[in-house]
Amino acid sequence: MSGRAQLMWDEAVTGYDFGPGHPMDPVRLALTRSLVGALGLDQELDVVAAKRAGDSTLRLVHREDYVAAVKAASADPASARGEYGLGTEDDPAFAGMHEVSALIAGQSVGAAEAVWRGEALHAVNFAGGLHHAMPGAASGFCIYNDAALAVARLLELGAERVAYVDVDVHHGDGVQAAFWEDPRVLTVSLHEHPRTLFPQTGWPEETGAEAVAEGSAVNVALPAGTGDAGWVRAFHAVVPELLAEFRPQVLVTQHGADTHFEDPLAHLAVSLDAQRAVQVACHELAHEYAEGRWVALGGGGYAVVDVVPRSWAHLVGIAAGRPVEPTALVPESWRQEVYARTREAGPRRMTDGRWPVGWKGWESGYDPADRLDQAVLAARRAVFPLRGLLA
Repeated sequence: MSGRAQLMWDEAVTGYDFGPGHPMDPVRLALTRSLVGALGLDQELDVVAAKRAGDSTLRLVHREDYVAAVKAASADPASARGEYGLGTEDDPAFAGMHEVSALIAGQSVGAAEAVWRGEALHAVNFAGGLHHAMPGAASGFCIYNDAALAVARLLELGAERVAYVDVDVHHGDGVQAAFWEDPRVLTVSLHEHPRTLFPQTGWPEETGAEAVAEGSAVNVALPAGTGDAGWVRAFHAVVPELLAEFRPQVLVTQHGADTHFEDPLAHLAVSLDAQRAVQVACHELAHEYAEGRWVALGGGGYAVVDVVPRSWAHLVGIAAGRPVEPTALVPESWRQEVYARTREAGPRRMTDGRWPVGWKGWESGYDPADRLDQAVLAARRAVFPLRGLLA
């Protein structure tokens, strides 16, 4: 197996553009790629452009009639009027939508193939992580569910156990739905509580299909306002024990940057330092439980200048084996590019100055009055006994 990691990148993914004023501004992808270059991280891994996902690959997750509808809306955006979730405020149709969505999916599928075949130990597609798309509908800025497609391709290639861990602020509902009845896939989602955030799913009681896959879906619904210590505590109170029991052959993770306190669409209070800490933990867990096989994806994130590029540059550095120091300054050349593209002053350092992140492990005790601990315990009680673990 190659020791080098892969970064999946094709400039054309920046064509995933819902138009002016939409939160999913593709400048976040362009700025992430240029920051990766400015930091020299692209010299530490192989930059690879995978081919667009074809119809047979898309149908591993998506219905044939839905793919046809995306193609039709892509060719004639004005014809999309809400059917299949296309042409809505969240998912307006645009010319070339099918092609660029299939290209992003192809990068995640290519990442999964490279890791499974031993061509790379780790592979990153920060343009991916579009976890809301359903088998038969677009949802939440997501047309094709590249994360689910990557997992489905791993199963097709012969994987018997794939773990998917999603730390986006929104519930990973599309991936959970795709594998609701499949015990070969463990989906774990840590997200803001569905009472206060889209898509209003991801309750602890959602644990997988009865009789066939109970305990294969795990949901940690975090209270609004959760900060660094609580977020990292929740991750470590749930994920490592589940991975130790499940013994995945591959770990697929989704790293939406919208947990950050500056994100305009959600209500958690997590810093870049905590996001980096969880990225480091995912890398370590892949080595501990999945022989190092790690596919890391992007996801949400709508503070497109101050947060997203730095968060995902850290992810790339960790996967490449050259993590960026939390105290590092942002390259001045990149800040100049930020200003040229956005007329905004870019951030000056690589994190928010909260490293190291302080948190207490679950073994330190449970506080019944703490809302964060209540959320963690609800998830553990719902799933752990189903997997033979103590809640």
